[in-house]
Amino acid sequence: MAYDKIRDPRRIMHVEGDMEVDYIYTAGIAGERFFVALRDEEKLLATHCDKCNHTFMPPRMYCDRCFAELSNWIEVPPAGTIASYTITHEDNNGERLPEPVVLAFIEIEKTDGALIHQIGEVKPGALKIGMRVQAVFKKKSKRTGALTDIRYFKPA
Repeated sequence: MAYDKIRDPRRIMHVEGDMEVDYIYTAGIAGERFFVALRDEEKLLATHCDKCNHTFMPPRMYCDRCFAELSNWIEVPPAGTIASYTITHEDNNGERLPEPVVLAFIEIEKTDGALIHQIGEVKPGALKIGMRVQAVFKKKSKRTGALTDIRYFKPA
């Protein structure tokens, strides 16, 4: 039987049903180092490419511009600037939230990267693109080594 490319769209079949897919996503070497520093030291780490002069946030093991291995780890301030934001009134399940939640694309200081995170301690109407914000961390005993170890970012 030949497996030729289907040229007639009427020959495409659709089968309804469920297919279980199990997978494990790991943070990798760079992610693990980033999350351990976040959890244990309340620090944001980035990697810097000396060839391209590009600082990666979140950190990476290899530069996606020149493919150099990134071994220059730097600590960056847990602060940044709101580049964009949205206000959501529903949770991940589509349920109405008691209060709106602000999510922002935050360009992290001294990096060429950004994080998406929640904004707190400010009314949605007072938000502005370009507003400077800083991270508010959970208590050390409550941290788990995830981005949620930052409770939210607040106006700086």
